[in-house]
Amino acid sequence: MSNAPTNNLSRKKIQQLLAAVGSRPTEDTTQIESTEYDWNRPHCFSNEQHDLLNDFTKKMAQAIAEKFADLCKGDFNVTISSTSEHFADEITKELSENEQKAHYLAFGSDQSHPCGCIIIPLKTAITWTTQLLGDTESQENSDRELSQLEISLLLDIASPIVQVLSDSHDNFDFHPGQSIVKEQLPLELQGTEELCKITFDVKKADSEDNSEVQLLMLCDALDPIVGKASQAVSEFSAEDISKAILDRLQEMPICVTAQLGSAMLTLEEVMSLHPCDILLLDKETDEPVELTAEGRALFRGQAAKSAGKYAVVITELCDTE
Repeated sequence: MSNAPTNNLSRKKIQQLLAAVGSRPTEDTTQIESTEYDWNRPHCFSNEQHDLLNDFTKKMAQAIAEKFADLCKGDFNVTISSTSEHFADEITKELSENEQKAHYLAFGSDQSHPCGCIIIPLKTAITWTTQLLGDTESQENSDRELSQLEISLLLDIASPIVQVLSDSHDNFDFHPGQSIVKEQLPLELQGTEELCKITFDVKKADSEDNSEVQLLMLCDALDPIVGKASQAVSEFSAEDISKAILDRLQEMPICVTAQLGSAMLTLEEVMSLHPCDILLLDKETDEPVELTAEGRALFRGQAAKSAGKYAVVITELCDTE
């Protein structure tokens, strides 16, 4: 510096300095929106895919209402109460611990390997069959066993739900099973397989009571609906993946800084600086300039100029791992 440092830290300058750096910690009031992540459940679909799935289920609910209206000769309202994703072991545990008896109708394009099933609670099964038979007295006993006639009718009622699902997309070719299965999930599932469960509420227009039925389906089987990529990972070799990553890394921008040198000053010396003062750095004029990126020295070179701008001629590579 041109002059020896003087003690000119006036009260005003101290106040300005404290105002600049902050005299006390400030409270961080930044609001960060977040949602709870449940590690016990799969997350197969993105938000956009969930929107597509919701649109699909709404159209399916409307079609189911029309099927029920034709079958039972009355108006029905069908709505979606929930759509959720589950691992297979969670579903099997939930169904085994549920004291409420249920009936199942498996479906799939291959009957020997079904991809889903319709879950009909016993109360719903009794409600549907008695409505079809017009037997209101039997409907009051919700804990009784279904007769063979009622189980046969239940197959006739549940099969149109599978038909609605199959008709909803050109890639679906699902067929219902030959019979209703009682109190046993008709799917061979692995513990980590991912399933989607869609719950429908069915209500007859002239009734206050609603019944519930669930569609349980492997998440992978819903790919045509949600638009997931059908290309298998195995089509990409390890070399292709490595090259794609390297190509992307090479396109990433990196800020490179040319550092002439540095100086260590006291706070008093910094406050004493004025225009035209000379600040001596810690390097000689013939020492190389360092080029740094992300705080690491990569190259050394000599200061130069080119096209009216400062430049550095790289002369050596820094020793770095």
